[in-house]
Amino acid sequence: MFKIVLIRLLVYFCLFVCNPLYAQQAPGIGWEEEVRKASVAQDWPHALQILDREIALYPEDMDIRAWRARVLTWAGRLTEAEQAYGEIVSTVRNDPDVWLGIGEVYERQQRFVEALRVLDRAIELDPKRADLRSARARVLRATGELSEARLEFRKALSLDFNSAEARAGLLTVRGARKHELRFGTESDLFDLASPNRSGWISLSSRWAPHWTTNVAGNFYSRGGVNAGKFVASVAGTLPRWGSLSVGGATGHDHGVIPKSEMFVEFDHGFRVSEDRPLRGVELVYGQHWYWYSLAHVFALSEAAIVYLPRDWTLTLALTEARSRLQAFAADWKPSGSLRVAFPVATWRVRKVFGNISFSAGTEDFAQVDQIGRFSSKTYGGGLRFELTERQDVVGYASFQQRTQSHTDLNFGFSYGIRF
Repeated sequence: MFKIVLIRLLVYFCLFVCNPLYAQQAPGIGWEEEVRKASVAQDWPHALQILDREIALYPEDMDIRAWRARVLTWAGRLTEAEQAYGEIVSTVRNDPDVWLGIGEVYERQQRFVEALRVLDRAIELDPKRADLRSARARVLRATGELSEARLEFRKALSLDFNSAEARAGLLTVRGARKHELRFGTESDLFDLASPNRSGWISLSSRWAPHWTTNVAGNFYSRGGVNAGKFVASVAGTLPRWGSLSVGGATGHDHGVIPKSEMFVEFDHGFRVSEDRPLRGVELVYGQHWYWYSLAHVFALSEAAIVYLPRDWTLTLALTEARSRLQAFAADWKPSGSLRVAFPVATWRVRKVFGNISFSAGTEDFAQVDQIGRFSSKTYGGGLRFELTERQDVVGYASFQQRTQSHTDLNFGFSYGIRF
């Protein structure tokens, strides 16, 4: 009898301890819980390692494969996630969760038309699920279709009264703010000249998801001479192509500012990842023409904005300007700048962001003394206070060292309100 009991104990020990297949199914942390914990910690390599191990053991289990596609999506590896979901949907075509996952990949890739198509398929398979309606509402909101997005969030809430996502979504599409009114003032304190002062007021309006206009009035005072100009621009945006802005300016120059201006700018962004150090890149190219009474300036500008974790950004900008003054031959002058922006503090809805910058050879061409034969180095920084979701205040200052030991201390602030 004792031998029989001993043999049974040895058999159980081999089944539940020595055999890894049984050991994985023993009570404790299963693979799904391990993946959840790794995902919460954003340890994507570990989560994928667990899933790859399970797929090797159970290659026909579509639930494990769906988890892998989901983790790839969260990790920002969208091309791999799309491929993984494609392999699943070729076998399982009537699972709304699979179509929901594909819709999330398309949404992150800003392929909104395709996202709506696959989400419609998911809702067709299970029209009673609130999360599917909320997912469709998110895509509609991203395309600017706020009325339809509001309707979808309400449908989601009617299906699940306790849906936190639907309730929060309704708040985001309620009374969208289309306009931003901004006031600002700026001062330049030179070492060998009287101070220059300027001010402006601008109104930016988003009339439709793809169209924005901006109008502004700028006012200058330089050595007792007053000048002003009116600036207007219009921008068109397509999600996959970027934004194109065209505008111009005219005003009373009095020999201080340009008599007229014209500019064009193209802006395109690329999403890179959501878990790696490089989150995204935005490229900006612009051309600007300035016509003074005694000079003509043509400036080419290129900028790259690098998006980093925790809302940090790095901006690199280059400008090549061709200045033609009456007393000198036309030639090209390069300049460049580096700017780092970062969050400083948060108190409930109030946020503070800071930035520091360095420029070399920078000329802004706003006034006639900003062009010519001088070179400079400029050190600056600023703070932006988000008082509420509708209001913010920006303050900044810089110190410029010019050739011939001249200096310029610049500072200013602006206030913006959205409605």
